[in-house]
Amino acid sequence: MLGFFFVAFAIFGAAFFAASYYVFSVPEQASAGTLQQRLRELRSRASGERRRERADLLRREERGTFAWLGELLTWGGTLGRLQPYINQADLRYRAADVLGITALLFIGMFLVFSLFIPLLAIRVLFAALVAAIPLGLIMRKRAARLAKFETQLPDAIDLFNRSMKAGHNIQSGLETIGTESPDPVRQEFKKLMEEMALGSTLDAALHNLGQRIPLIDLKFFITGLILQRQTGANMVAVLENLALLVRERLALREKLKAGTAQQRWSAALLCGMPIMFGLVLWFMKPEYIDILVNDEVGSMFFIYAVCSECLGILVIRKLSNPKI
Repeated sequence: MLGFFFVAFAIFGAAFFAASYYVFSVPEQASAGTLQQRLRELRSRASGERRRERADLLRREERGTFAWLGELLTWGGTLGRLQPYINQADLRYRAADVLGITALLFIGMFLVFSLFIPLLAIRVLFAALVAAIPLGLIMRKRAARLAKFETQLPDAIDLFNRSMKAGHNIQSGLETIGTESPDPVRQEFKKLMEEMALGSTLDAALHNLGQRIPLIDLKFFITGLILQRQTGANMVAVLENLALLVRERLALREKLKAGTAQQRWSAALLCGMPIMFGLVLWFMKPEYIDILVNDEVGSMFFIYAVCSECLGILVIRKLSNPKI
């Protein structure tokens, strides 16, 4: 049994390091390749050489390593739902690559767990939990970036209002946000200005911004700008009230988090106790865990316990984080 454990640990470690190398090295290699390409273009221009083909100004999507998997899953709409989440997290991965890594992790963990877990249902459950780690990291990165954008949005609206009061037009005000605000607000408004520089209309660029950042406060801001251009109304006072409302709502959310800190800590403790107790039993009394893993009836109870634990965590998280 100990030999199987070391073999499984070695396989899991190799798969983990391979996935980590792919996640961290591929974007760096792509950036280095782009830089080398630009340097070669500058050298060719300096030497007077003419390029045989014209530069393509169309925006094209790069094909990832698992592009064939993306073409296979496009019909189901999986990539269409996953890729916007990856873009909102400001990651450079393609949805097909993420799904490919998820599939490889599932297959690898299924083979690893098959060395010491005889029941099929338990192997599938553990492999699915490990394979869901990349998707969980993407969702966590996306939530953190959207929360940071929402925190910086009132200051960006005030900056836009001051620019409008100084006599600038809407485009100048948006450009001021794109140059004077911190990331991620600056990054998104720079994309907006780049789209306008390439010939896009202001309304279309604003709608694209709303699709990239799905926040209701930003949509109010975009709607106010579009209505101001169409009706000519004074939107400075409206945007000032919007910035004040966003600040008050964020302050109320922080007060709610501070008031429910003890309850959320108790919920986290209750959710983590079964996991910690199971790990302690696995090391101290492994025969107790063998009943849940190797016995058919015990495996059914174990699957029910895991599903109930996950459902309870989701319910507690939903109750402790109300949308304000």
